[in-house]
Amino acid sequence: QGTPSAGCNGSDRRRRPPADDGVVDGQRARYCISVQSPDVLANFHPLVAGWFRERLGEPTAPQRSGWPAIAAGQDTLIAAPTGSGKTLAAFLACLDALVRDGLRAPLPDRVHILYVSPLKALSNDVHRNLGVPLAEIAARAAAAGVALPRIEVGVRTGDTPMAERERMAKRPPHILVTTPESVYIMLTTERGRAALAHVRTVIVDEIHALAGNKRGAHLALSLERLAALCGRPPVRIGLSATQKPIERMAEFLTGEAADGCAIVDTGHVRRRDLALEIP
Repeated sequence: QGTPSAGCNGSDRRRRPPADDGVVDGQRARYCISVQSPDVLANFHPLVAGWFRERLGEPTAPQRSGWPAIAAGQDTLIAAPTGSGKTLAAFLACLDALVRDGLRAPLPDRVHILYVSPLKALSNDVHRNLGVPLAEIAARAAAAGVALPRIEVGVRTGDTPMAERERMAKRPPHILVTTPESVYIMLTTERGRAALAHVRTVIVDEIHALAGNKRGAHLALSLERLAALCGRPPVRIGLSATQKPIERMAEFLTGEAADGCAIVDTGHVRRRDLALEIP
């Protein structure tokens, strides 16, 4: 399940909890996680865990290794092949926190989770990774007689109509899905900064597509501006295809040495089911 690695406390600026020094086979451990239970789903709210078990079954490797690190408030980089569930690994831990907070008190109208992707065609991803889980978890809650909190999701890109931008400015969604350029624009406006001032988690998807170009440099600056804006710097979660050296990707995500980031690298080879059919 992983071993806590040296340096996982991060810097004072990140305010990350300290971790023990750990060495595996003479090398620093790849995973910086702390598993309280062999069943990682046991750490989720029963509504969220029950939905996952019924809908998806067993967690994938990126999910098993990523959830404890995210729950511990560590900057986390998840490197895994497409289709391995790494996007849900980031989202489900954040949704669980929103569900727990919302059951205690109504969620304030401000952005709690900022999801940044270099791709503008985000509607399908949002529907699959956020819309469907939220709707099905709400249905489970209703069946159990639990009043699930309202969790709003908004999408802002360069193609978002002005009327929709105005609506989100007046009543920010709890989860904002956007692009690097839109994050920059929001940070230049008074209402945009007010909406982002309490962000707790930033998810950067397809980070490998940003690390080596001007858009990535632009986003790195915006992430530092966001950290300075928020009272507590948001936890950063990066989602990447497998890269080498993966430590450089972690440095890009956090703006610091890779030792301050939990790296979950599940490899680049997907399980294949190969069959030969001869008519």
